[in-house]
Amino acid sequence: MNSSLKPEDLARVTIDKKLTDAGWLVQDKKRMNLFAAKEGVHGVAIREMDTTTGPVDYMLFIAGKACGVIEAKKDGVSLGGVAEQSGRYSVSKSAFTQRWMDELPFTYEATSAEIRFCDYRDPKARSRAVFHFHKPETLKKWLEEEKTLRARFHDLPELNTNGLRDCQIEAISGIEKSLKLNEPRALLQMATGSGKTFTAVTQIFRLAHYAKTKRVLFLVDRGNLGRQAKKEFEQYDTPVDGRKFTSHYNVNILGTTGVADTTKVTISTIQRLYSQLSGVELDDDADERSGYEIEETSLSSAPRAVSYNPEIPIEAFDLVIIDECHRSIYNLWRQVIEYFDAFIIGLTATPTKKTIGFFNQNLVSEYTHEKAVIDKVNVGYDIYRIKTKKTEQGDLIEAGTAVQVRDRLTKKQRQEVLDQDQAYSKTQLDRSVIAPNQIRTVLTAFKERCLPECFSERSWVPKTLIFAKDDDHADRIVDKVREVFNEGNSFCKKITYRVGKKAAEDTIAEFRTSPRLRVAVTVDMIATGTDIKPLECLIFMRDVRSQAYYEQMKGRGTRVIDIDSLHQVTPDAKAKTRFVLVDAVGVTESDKTESKAMEKKPSVSTEKLMEQIARGDRSADTLQSLGNRLVRLDLTLDEKQRAMLSELMGKPLALVAGELIRATNEEHLEQLAKIQFGTDAPTQEQRDEVYTPIAEAAVKPFHNPDVRETIEKVRRETDQIIDDSADELQDAGFDAEKALHIIKSFKQFIADNKAELSAIELIYSKPYQQRHLSYEQIEGLAENIQAPPYNIAPIEVWKAYQQLETAKVKGLPPATLLTNIVSLISYATGLKDILEPFPEVVERKFNAWVQQQQHSGTEFTPAQLEWLNLIKQQIAQNAEMMMADFDYAPFNQQGGVLKAKQLFGDKLGQMVNELNGYLIA
Repeated sequence: MNSSLKPEDLARVTIDKKLTDAGWLVQDKKRMNLFAAKEGVHGVAIREMDTTTGPVDYMLFIAGKACGVIEAKKDGVSLGGVAEQSGRYSVSKSAFTQRWMDELPFTYEATSAEIRFCDYRDPKARSRAVFHFHKPETLKKWLEEEKTLRARFHDLPELNTNGLRDCQIEAISGIEKSLKLNEPRALLQMATGSGKTFTAVTQIFRLAHYAKTKRVLFLVDRGNLGRQAKKEFEQYDTPVDGRKFTSHYNVNILGTTGVADTTKVTISTIQRLYSQLSGVELDDDADERSGYEIEETSLSSAPRAVSYNPEIPIEAFDLVIIDECHRSIYNLWRQVIEYFDAFIIGLTATPTKKTIGFFNQNLVSEYTHEKAVIDKVNVGYDIYRIKTKKTEQGDLIEAGTAVQVRDRLTKKQRQEVLDQDQAYSKTQLDRSVIAPNQIRTVLTAFKERCLPECFSERSWVPKTLIFAKDDDHADRIVDKVREVFNEGNSFCKKITYRVGKKAAEDTIAEFRTSPRLRVAVTVDMIATGTDIKPLECLIFMRDVRSQAYYEQMKGRGTRVIDIDSLHQVTPDAKAKTRFVLVDAVGVTESDKTESKAMEKKPSVSTEKLMEQIARGDRSADTLQSLGNRLVRLDLTLDEKQRAMLSELMGKPLALVAGELIRATNEEHLEQLAKIQFGTDAPTQEQRDEVYTPIAEAAVKPFHNPDVRETIEKVRRETDQIIDDSADELQDAGFDAEKALHIIKSFKQFIADNKAELSAIELIYSKPYQQRHLSYEQIEGLAENIQAPPYNIAPIEVWKAYQQLETAKVKGLPPATLLTNIVSLISYATGLKDILEPFPEVVERKFNAWVQQQQHSGTEFTPAQLEWLNLIKQQIAQNAEMMMADFDYAPFNQQGGVLKAKQLFGDKLGQMVNELNGYLIA
């Protein structure tokens, strides 16, 4: 490239190439030929085209008529303020030129690195960033349409709710509201088993049929889930005429031929899509690996970069739906997702803070696991812990022992005699050390202890899924399952992508429907998404670092199933009222999961729980446990029994159970306390004041002894008592010994991270005007403490301090709040004498700061106070406020940095720095 060119000219060289790649013919004004380009479209970009307000950098023509302009700028220029200039050119006249409309609808602002676009025909038209220029064929088609896509969203008719669950109605309504507001991204939280795919198909049909959406990209986590999704489209009965979705529109899985014009819905994994965009060949098994698995093994990998592909242009899809938004979506594959000029809708059962951030905090619907249990869309679960010496501590092989040594790749074995002691830790199991009897011991405990205690009246082994560490580990587990249960090959099989797609999918189908196949062993292939409703046991023989992945794996057991269908595969099962999570590796002990086991008192009988409530017990654990038991009981009742209880209690049993569980919902209580007391950070006393009347109303039916006696009588007729012995429960509780261990681990973490902690202490020692606590510092510390060898969540440290040093601990913050660690560090290092949630510290300090300002003569307007509160909330959530944060939600929705400067003037930066220091003090 010519280095003597001016920066703006250098940018135009790249812009010319991008226009050419998109199919435009770029011409100088003196060499103008408006009909020289592709026949029928004639997409021409004329440089330095004259207008009544001066020459525009590029004027776009289609079929000989002007349709838009491009304003080119040198690299580094912020394009946000250039839209006004390009907008002026779009309404300026150019002598003798024909125009598609008087005011040219399409404007672009571009440097060599970024492009912004606006279609002024849109309702409340606003510019947006795009990866590349649109093809002229696309603009021609848009010009020929009566309304734009964004305008057509407003024509969507009222939703036909027949056959839809309440959560699905809420989700679709939320999506459509978001689209009408022209929100580029939206996130749905829907619990596993609540019908995410069905909801998505319903939404896609409405958008295709009523809003004339051109094409939709449906991204799935793995190849087999794509094939499963395609079946959902094929089986979907459309509400307009009852015909199948695929009778109206073509649905295809993305292949080597790319995206056909006749395809309405393209289904693909993100890996396959990247392969198509980049031309990089896809490994045979890459399509079958979960994004959760990829993110655990490639967190340090560079993000996958893409370049423009005219065969799959940026406007190929109007809508991208991501079915399961794991971390790699916005890390490894972010540029692949953002390549398309399309609305992005995410579906997930387990939204993380970063996921919500990627979707601009636009969470349009929330349907949690707990709500799904109440609605009988999911079943709850119990945790059964199995410990062995090798699993918990590792072991020692003494010198002189003859051992077999196996080649990891070839599996060839040779015998050696150890010349020195060989110690190994639990983390080396199934990696550098293979201990066959460890697998046997775990499975023997499952057979001889867990099954009799959890499924005492069963002779059939419940459908069981075992999660293995890798394919080799899975093979060894399969062999040991067959040995321990003294069964043949048909009793237990491996389901991984290594066995081949066809064989794996056949085995999945067999596992769903065959009474013979009782146990399946997998690594990743059915860890997410795959629907196997008869599952009643999950055994974790591998640990999981990702909270969201763990929740997905756990979700395999939550599906409900009717009694007749369950009997076809497990003949002696009375009903599926819960599943059992068997933890053989400590996967449950770091509290990775958002949804908690709803059974808080498994050793207390239902009869005793009701008696405790009648005597005056209003503890949340008691109410939640009884509610959980009654949800399970309702699943086993016939209509006559339900009617009898409903008449006695004055309302259905399921509603009574739901009210008990809802009464203990911490988030709901928090919101009610905020409203009742007019505060963003209610105290524990205020939350308790809100809780008491709700709890009293929820337990009212149990004051009646006839209700208690009838429930116990019906329960004894329909359910068997599970003897949850002390041995089973000793590691599921939260006792003093465990609390001491957690605090000890945290102190070890502090000792091992002195450099980072010293830096934070130094920050606190400075005058508050000079303090600045980096979010990256906090995030790094939070990730380190949850990683090996510590493996603890900050919220568990908080709970441990709360138990052992109750008088010094105020309240319990949300488990997902990253700034928990700020308060923990302050308390653990002696900087603070009281441990309290960081948002409460910030709230108190903020109020004091505002009062100080007022006493010094500074009065804030209501608009200024509103913005100051937004800044306060940002610091409470992230421990810092950067000037760059004004460009993101929620600030950009209120006018961004320009509005902030308008309100606070030149003092904005100084004020933000002051708040950063003062509020974390």
